[in-house]
Amino acid sequence: MPPISTRPDRSLWPWACLGLAGSILVALAGPHLAGGPVRWWFDPSLGAVAFYAGIVALCVAWLALGRLVVTTGQLRIVGAAWCVPLLITAPLFSQDAYSYLAQGTLVHLGIDPYHHAPAVLATVGQGHVLGAVDPFWRHTTAPYGPLFLWIVSGIVALTGSHLIGGVLLIRLLDLAGLVLLAMFVPRLARALGADPARATWWVLSPLVLLELVAAVHNDLLMIGLVVAGVTFAIERRLLLGIALCALAATIKLPAIAAIPFILVAWGDRRTWVTGVTVAAVVVLAVSVITGLGLGWISTTVFSTPDKVRLAITPATALGWTVAQLVPVGAHGLESALGVVAFGASLVLGAVLLWRSRRESMVRNLGIALIAVAVCGPAAWPWYLTWGLVLLGACPRIQDSRALAVAVAATVLVVKADGILAFPLRTAPVFVVLYLAVAVTAAVVVWRRRPAVRTAGLRPLAES
Repeated sequence: MPPISTRPDRSLWPWACLGLAGSILVALAGPHLAGGPVRWWFDPSLGAVAFYAGIVALCVAWLALGRLVVTTGQLRIVGAAWCVPLLITAPLFSQDAYSYLAQGTLVHLGIDPYHHAPAVLATVGQGHVLGAVDPFWRHTTAPYGPLFLWIVSGIVALTGSHLIGGVLLIRLLDLAGLVLLAMFVPRLARALGADPARATWWVLSPLVLLELVAAVHNDLLMIGLVVAGVTFAIERRLLLGIALCALAATIKLPAIAAIPFILVAWGDRRTWVTGVTVAAVVVLAVSVITGLGLGWISTTVFSTPDKVRLAITPATALGWTVAQLVPVGAHGLESALGVVAFGASLVLGAVLLWRSRRESMVRNLGIALIAVAVCGPAAWPWYLTWGLVLLGACPRIQDSRALAVAVAATVLVVKADGILAFPLRTAPVFVVLYLAVAVTAAVVVWRRRPAVRTAGLRPLAES
């Protein structure tokens, strides 16, 4: 897939219109398929065919744009158009937005969401909020950072019992993350010597638009702040970059991983001390100002995803498959393999951290975040965006056709109601798939090893 250049191509607009049509179809057909206890303000029964036709149209249009000659500005216009229908539709591919509102309601009422689950809302006259939360999560404490829940509590104060209004305002909050990505990803790519237009194209991937914008996931705000922080670090404003990454961690904790990569790649011993101090001050200040303290940094943040068993999670897939062949408990084996897999991802992250230099830090951080997402207890597709937006700004990687096709295919993994499209009995298929991917990747890396050269940074004056 050739790089996107700065010479406009008129064939952009037919593909842009196809993508817009796909976005509209998804937005219109989605609420009825998503179902749930909250009836959206529009709910036409267009059927699953229209819904998936919209997804396919959006994916095809996005892939087609990757082969055209377009500018960063044009892509931003296209992305804004594609987003509009998704901003007003019901939460699709996930019902987490209602859990956000329930946890924000707890904060608004002065109840600690890190010690009390949404189920307590039934005892304080907030049964309508609790009723919107998936029963699976009603007895689980909050796994999110204090800044995010504090902001959501403010949204609850504004919208009261209007759940639809609350969802729309949370989506606008998350949209700030998309704006940050649109601003800083091309800027980061330019500093790395990559194509800023192609980097912007990655921001408009169906995985971002459908699994983050339409799904109302707070990951979007988190990664927007992380990319902004990494960009400032590349531009040698290290402390500002670290502060933004620490702020992102108070939205969702995985963002904290960016800080050691920045310090190892760019700082000396004195800078390390200052950087860690800045990060600690930001986290402490947010924890105190929000009134939620430091209780959010607990095992709950890590244990909550472990409640979900997904056929697409490598550890779960392998554990379930082995349990069908030998007389062992599937869940226990899955948990054990999950610990091993997560430990392996941390080891890989440590190796990437140790080998990080100024020119390779962004790439290594992106790979590490994807490894943690895949090897974690629940490998939901939108977790991949943590690292993909960074890799999209890296030379050579941003031109990968295989990666682009894989990203487009990933949006079909989860149904409109947030349920995985593949039941546990399909786990052996994913075991074979992951083995094939691992072998292919090993062969490719081995063959290219002698030719690997690291792209240098452009002079800061040019960025």
